[in-house]
Amino acid sequence: MSDIWQRLSNILFLVFITALLWIIFGAVKALIFFSVIMLWVVFHHIRHLVLLERWLQLSDHSPASIPAGSGAWDEVYAHLARYVRQHSQSQEMLSIALKRMQSVTSAMPDGIVILDMNDRIEWCNPVAEEHLGISLALDVGQQITYLVRQIPFVEYLTARQYSSPLILKQTRLQGLIISLQLVPYGYNQKLLISRDITRFEKIETMRRDFIANVSHELRTPLTVISGFLETLSADDNVNSSFNKRALALMTEQTTRMQRLIEDLLILSRLENEQNKVSEKIVNVVSLAQDLLQDAESLSAGRHQIKLTVASQDQLLGSEEELRSAFGNLVSNAIRYTPDGGEIIISWEKRHDQGLFFVQDSGIGIEPEHIPRLTERFYRIDNSRSRETGGTGLGLAIVKHVLNRHEARLEVISKVGKGSRFNIWFPAKRLVSGNA
Repeated sequence: MSDIWQRLSNILFLVFITALLWIIFGAVKALIFFSVIMLWVVFHHIRHLVLLERWLQLSDHSPASIPAGSGAWDEVYAHLARYVRQHSQSQEMLSIALKRMQSVTSAMPDGIVILDMNDRIEWCNPVAEEHLGISLALDVGQQITYLVRQIPFVEYLTARQYSSPLILKQTRLQGLIISLQLVPYGYNQKLLISRDITRFEKIETMRRDFIANVSHELRTPLTVISGFLETLSADDNVNSSFNKRALALMTEQTTRMQRLIEDLLILSRLENEQNKVSEKIVNVVSLAQDLLQDAESLSAGRHQIKLTVASQDQLLGSEEELRSAFGNLVSNAIRYTPDGGEIIISWEKRHDQGLFFVQDSGIGIEPEHIPRLTERFYRIDNSRSRETGGTGLGLAIVKHVLNRHEARLEVISKVGKGSRFNIWFPAKRLVSGNA
């Protein structure tokens, strides 16, 4: 504020001197004096503007290179010097932070690639160079799809559905299997994270192969044992009540083991299946009617079973796999619903999606168990599951089938009231019933 008053007082002093000269020497000399002073002021400002322009164009913009000024320009240059010093400090701090970030990401076991809004490479760490066969020195500014050309990756990038990672096996390094995850951030930028999962995938493959092989090896001897047990059970010479109970128990447990092996084989086949699900038209109404007959046979009149059909739309997918998934939900409803309870099987179209659901009036499921229902061998009540003949694999099979059909499972349950298992199919898998 004092600077403003000082400048104002200088102007008033100049006006006073001009007025005094006007009175003493006349108007002409006063105006000449005033014009000379103003020309000097204009020249002074032009000179400093030229110095400032030269500094902006030619200097290194360091505080030391700022020209010296006088009058008002001295303050301008002082403010500019302070701003340049602060800017230099900020730049230095940003540079240190950037180098620290690059050091941290370079030390990470995962690959990191920063992509701009047009999917061009801005930066990557050495692990990403190794995983994806790219070079930071050569490929900055290149489209990532020009360098990683595998069709699954291009589809993953363009689909913009990044909730799940992409497993990529066809990499430039022979035998390398990587998991890719895209994370959007900022203004349409993306972070591409790559992880070497070769060892994990090999262990998982060995596990799946072991389960499949053991299941195949057990199937034949169990079939033989089951056959002999049926023969012995039908033999009239087996009079002892103890022997009959023992044979009945052995037959029951053998049947349960056979179901377990069948479920293991189905699950193993689904897990090892590399090809996409077949795109055949499945008549859901006909399939639901078959499930109703199977349910009535399994229930043997112990439950009230209803079928409701509110849509004639069909599905694109595998009828065998869908029958297995739907059938598991129906059989679970029968097993866990007390005698006299009600079970509803339904197919409808809702919000442009296909909805298949099985609803029961059974024992219900506590909320903490629902997230783990699709885990292998996960049982809420082990004793009850064994009594009802469950293998603990049914919902795991359902999960794999739904993943292959791009569907999702929704479980709604209340303890003591019953449960409802909803399967939602995307609109693109629906086929009009008139097709």
